[in-house]
Amino acid sequence: MNRLNIFLLIVVMGCALSVVNATNQQRQFFIQLQRAQSQERQLQQDYSQLQYQQSALSKTSRIEQIATDSLKMRGATTGRTQYLTLDAGSAKAEDTPIPTSAPASAPAAKARGGTR
Repeated sequence: MNRLNIFLLIVVMGCALSVVNATNQQRQFFIQLQRAQSQERQLQQDYSQLQYQQSALSKTSRIEQIATDSLKMRGATTGRTQYLTLDAGSAKAEDTPIPTSAPASAPAAKARGGTR
């Protein structure tokens, strides 16, 4: 009977240690879950903030203001629009240089055969 009691005591101690270990693992997993959920909330908040900033930065009025103030751009008007015509069959696909200033490009367009 004595050996049986010692064996059962060892089995009970092993089960108790197993329960303690499982409880500890469960707590660790719960802590990790709480941290992940907190990080998810923070990332959702950051994403919402970025979406708001993107919508504020992409407003048409802001883009027009930057274009006119910083880049010195002006709206297209019919008086400043140039139309180029080409003879039928003479159009080829080739790269053209980008003009460096607006006034110099107007005479060059007329010299290439453009009309207003």
